Amino acid sequence: MFDNIKAFIFDVDGTLVDSMWIWKQVDIEFLGRRCIELPQDLQKGIEGLSYTETAMFFKDKFNLPDSIEDIKEEWRVLGEGYYRNKVNMKTGAKEFLKKAYDKGIKIGIATSNSSELVSYMMERHGIRDYFQAIRTSCEVPRGKPYPDVYLKVAEDLGVKPSECFAFEDTVAGSTAAKSAGMRVIVIEDEFSICSKQELLEICEKYIKDYNDVIRFV
Repeated sequence: MFDNIKAFIFDVDGTLVDSMWIWKQVDIEFLGRRCIELPQDLQKGIEGLSYTETAMFFKDKFNLPDSIEDIKEEWRVLGEGYYRNKVNMKTGAKEFLKKAYDKGIKIGIATSNSSELVSYMMERHGIRDYFQAIRTSCEVPRGKPYPDVYLKVAEDLGVKPSECFAFEDTVAGSTAAKSAGMRVIVIEDEFSICSKQELLEICEKYIKDYNDVIRFV
């Protein structure tokens, strides 16, 4: 399955770690401080957006006086405790990373999250050394579903997009990776399972957890 593949590139939230639930809690607290109720369809509107793009979305949608940087910093503070202490890795993810690393496969991250929160997660689980490239969508012109962040990580790793497998959990992320010319594996997540049929049309393989593919490495 992974013949002629030189790199694995991972999304973070919902893909490497079970963390999508955190953002609902952060949004509830952030908006609650401003006496705003969380809209039920909020997640769909921000899916794939970079950290900065999401802050811009919030500022516009909720008519916030806060600066973009202040919004992002408040989210970082609200999310820090979760990422340092509560976020857990997907089943088999750490073992999969170790096996891929030991086999000499290059490994990167292409995330819409902030670099600080990703760093907290890596410290918690001791996985930083497995990654040769880490990029956020804030570092490229456009967030997901555009391919920019995936193309940047492939460039950092020194591989062609066609030599990469991307691991994702959302339609926006999977579309970004496929548009970059990569093959896509989707990890099931409770927050994106409602999009399963659409994801099946995009990805090469849909898995429950990393134990479904670790034998192929």
